[in-house]
Order: sequence, then C-alpha cells, then structure tokens
Amino acid sequence: MAKYKNNMHSLVSIFKALGDLNRLRIVSVLGGGELCVCQITELLKLAPSTVSKHMSVLRQAALVESRKEGRWIYYKLATSENSQPAAQVRELIQKLLQDDQQANSDLNEVKKILKCNPEDLCRKQVQK
Repeated sequence: MAKYKNNMHSLVSIFKALGDLNRLRIVSVLGGGELCVCQITELLKLAPSTVSKHMSVLRQAALVESRKEGRWIYYKLATSENSQPAAQVRELIQKLLQDDQQANSDLNEVKKILKCNPEDLCRKQVQK
C-alpha cells in the first residue's frame, strides 16, 4: 500500500510539472539528448532565471537530472531508479508528441542551436 501512495504522490508532482507548456517542451526536446541551460534558454526565448525555475520544477518531479561541468549546467532526462513513474510518463509523452507540430519544430530548432558555440549563446543571453 505504501508504494501505491508514493506513486500517487509522484504522479501528482509529475503532472503538475508537465502542466506548463514550456516544461512539456523541455521534456520533449531532452528526449533527443542532453542540453545546457543556455541551449534551452535559446530554444524557449525566455530569461535564464525563468528557465532555471522551470528546470527546478522538473528536477523536483524527478523528470530531469543535472550535472555541472565548469560553468555549464547540463540537463538530461532522469535515469535514476527513483524516477520510474517519470520514465513511464516521459515514454508516453514521446509517443503522443511524435507528430506534434510544436514538438517537431522544437527538435529542428535544437539541431540548429547545437551547431552554435555555447559561449556565444551565453554571451548573447547576458546582453539581452
């Protein structure tokens, strides 16, 4: 019974996190691989502080994991054992969004962003 309760709470946290279009977009593009905050910021066209808040919500819901490398913070879809409900939800999201216009546009935009130097992206975002 305790496991059921934990899964219920996990699902509430996951669905609350995914109830925002920008966070759903982030989870969708991270299905393609790891991205740094500046790349996510460039995709969403939001302030870095807003993106950081979104990432914090996704991390608390066990949907993403982060790692720091020098001055860069990278995010990827969570793979830890604690994120099993999140993994199942992410799998469903990928299936449901495979033909979605916004999701496909985001994936194409990320391909362009990945060709940019992260230093240049960060510099550009600081100047705004």
